[in-house]
Amino acid sequence: MKQVKILSKKNATHDVVQLRTQKPKDLSFLPGQAVDVSLNKPEWKEELRPFTFTSLPQDDYLEFHIKIYPEHDGVTEQIGKLRQNDSLSLGDVFGAIKYQGEGVFIAGGAGVTPFISILRDLEKQNKMGHNKLLFANKTADDIIEKELFNQLLGDNFVNVLSDEQKEGYEHGYITKDLIKAQIQNENSLFYLCGPPPMMDAVLKQLKELGIDKSKIIQEEF
Repeated sequence: MKQVKILSKKNATHDVVQLRTQKPKDLSFLPGQAVDVSLNKPEWKEELRPFTFTSLPQDDYLEFHIKIYPEHDGVTEQIGKLRQNDSLSLGDVFGAIKYQGEGVFIAGGAGVTPFISILRDLEKQNKMGHNKLLFANKTADDIIEKELFNQLLGDNFVNVLSDEQKEGYEHGYITKDLIKAQIQNENSLFYLCGPPPMMDAVLKQLKELGIDKSKIIQEEF
């Protein structure tokens, strides 16, 4: 395990914190990957949780967007209490999601985190192309990095709100028709990350649309 100090902490939304930490010299990752993290406290050291890097591999710091669940009385609640100069322990880097070509990114809630690094990386390389992001949340206040995605994707950033009706936003859930409307061509890839019930629903819809499994890149969190 590698020890890293917290450089900064701020709220990204009402229940998501953005943490920036030191970056170990020998740590490398691909955009979309995650790392096992534990708290540097005796009673929490064995409690590893996976969090996705939202920084770029070349940044001289690590960044994470972590949703805090106070009701769980667990690791994220403890992370919510951390301050600058507190430390975390990092384990192994892993992750199945990496960019393989243009397509539709479909995310639910904190499942968007792998796509933050991937899309930032594409912008840096001037390779954003026709990529789209379909992002499901309960309300507009839950949207992580809304300004960043607007800036990166413009009209190719589509938000779906389940618990709120608001002008400029789709209402309800991600549907087959909504996915179909985002498809550029038959070679489009589909990148999925979100809570298991959402993933199951979207996979079913993709199957009904005749999308081959080889076109789906997914990660559960």
